[in-house]
Amino acid sequence: MTNSLTITDNRTGKTYELPIVDGTIRALDLRQIKADAEDFGLMTHDPGFNNTSSCRSAITYIDGDAGILRYRGYPIEQLADSSSYLETAYLILNGELPTKPQLDGWVHEITHRTMVHENIKKLMDGFHFDAHPMGMLISTLSAMSTFYPQAKNIKDPATRRLQIARLIAKVTTISAYAYRKRMGLPYVYPDNSLSYTGNFLKMMFQKADPYQPDPIMEKALDVLFILHADHEQNCGTNAMRSVGSSNVDPYSAMAAAAAALYGPLHGGANEQVLRMLQEIGSASNVSDYIRRVKNREVLLMGFGHRVYKNYDPRAAIVKKLAYDVFEVVGRNPMIDIALELEKIALEDEYFVSRKLYPNVDFYTGIIYQAMKFPVDMFPVLFAIPRTVGWLAQWDEMHNDKETSIARPRQIYTGYDARDFVPVEKRG
Repeated sequence: MTNSLTITDNRTGKTYELPIVDGTIRALDLRQIKADAEDFGLMTHDPGFNNTSSCRSAITYIDGDAGILRYRGYPIEQLADSSSYLETAYLILNGELPTKPQLDGWVHEITHRTMVHENIKKLMDGFHFDAHPMGMLISTLSAMSTFYPQAKNIKDPATRRLQIARLIAKVTTISAYAYRKRMGLPYVYPDNSLSYTGNFLKMMFQKADPYQPDPIMEKALDVLFILHADHEQNCGTNAMRSVGSSNVDPYSAMAAAAAALYGPLHGGANEQVLRMLQEIGSASNVSDYIRRVKNREVLLMGFGHRVYKNYDPRAAIVKKLAYDVFEVVGRNPMIDIALELEKIALEDEYFVSRKLYPNVDFYTGIIYQAMKFPVDMFPVLFAIPRTVGWLAQWDEMHNDKETSIARPRQIYTGYDARDFVPVEKRG
C-alpha cells in the first residue's frame, strides 16, 4: 500500500499499516494499536482541534500560509469586488453562482421573510433596558424554535431550506430590534423596497424623519458581510455542527453557534482592537506600545490568526473599504494609529518572524465605529453574515453520510475506584 502510514509500537514491537486518505488517517484506525488485550487502544489527544479534521466540507477553502480564502472555489477578493451578500449567500448554500432568475427569486424570498412574529417583540421587551444585544440575539434565536415547531423535522430537505431562508431573513430584524431595545427606541418594521443591508441600516438608525441609507455605507456593509459569511471550521461553526449533530432544530443549533461567537476570543476580537487603539491614543505612542508588547506587558490585538500565517486576505479588503466609509462620515482618527501600528509591526523582525500579520478584526472595528455602530453591536454584526455560513455547514452536515453525533473522548485524570465514607467519619 503506497498511500499508507507504517507505525511500529515500541511497547510491543508490532507494526501496523494505516491507510492515508486526503492527507489524513482515521483516528479509529489507531484503536487497533494496543499494549495488551486489556488495553482500550491508542487515541489522539488534540485540545482545540489544532490538527484534527472533524468533517469533510466543500464550502470554504483556506490556505493560511499563502493567505488564500475562497468560497466554493471563488476568491474572496473577486466576491467582495463584484458580488453582493445575498448572491454570495446563495453561492455558499448551493455551491454555484445563481442565474439572474435564480438570484431574483432568492432575493425576493429573503426580502419577504424579514418580518418577525409580533410575539417576538413582546419577548424582546422582557429584556432589561441595558441587556447586551448579543445576549438578546442568542436568546431570541433559541426562542424562535417554539414559533416554528416543524423545524425539528431536520431530515426533510425542504423543511431545512425553509428554516435557512427564515433565519437569513430574520436575523437582521432581530439584531436591529436588539439595538433599538438597548437604546430605548421603537422598533422599525422591515422595508421590502430596500436591499438586505439597506433595510438593516434603516431598521437600526431611522428616527422621526424618513431614512434613506447612504449607498456607500450600504455597499461597505455588504462587503463586510461577504467577508464574514463563512470561515471554515472555526469555534462557532464547530458549535453549529456539534450541537446540530444531535438532530436538534437549526434555531437551537444557531443559538449555540452565536453563543460561541459571543466570546471575546472569537467574535469580540475587533472590540479588543478598538480598545487597544484607544489605549494607545496617538500615532506618536505606537513605538512605545510596540516595546511594551515585546516585553509582554500588553497584548497586540488584531495581529496573528489561528489559520493565517500570512496577511489575512480579508484585512487588505477592509483596509481599502475604510477609506470609502471615511468619505461619507469623515476620517476616524483611529485609522492613523492603526496604520502606524501596522507599518512598524510589519517591519519589525519580532513580529515578522512570528508571522503576526493584521487579521480581519484589525480594521473592522474602526469602520463599524465610523458607521456609528456601538461597540456592543460588533459581535452581532459578525453573527448576521455568519448566519449563512453556519446554516450551509449545518445543511452540508445533514447530507453527509459520515455524520454522527459529536462525542469526543477524554483522558481521565481523576481518582481510581474508592469507597464512599459516611459524612461523620470524614476527616
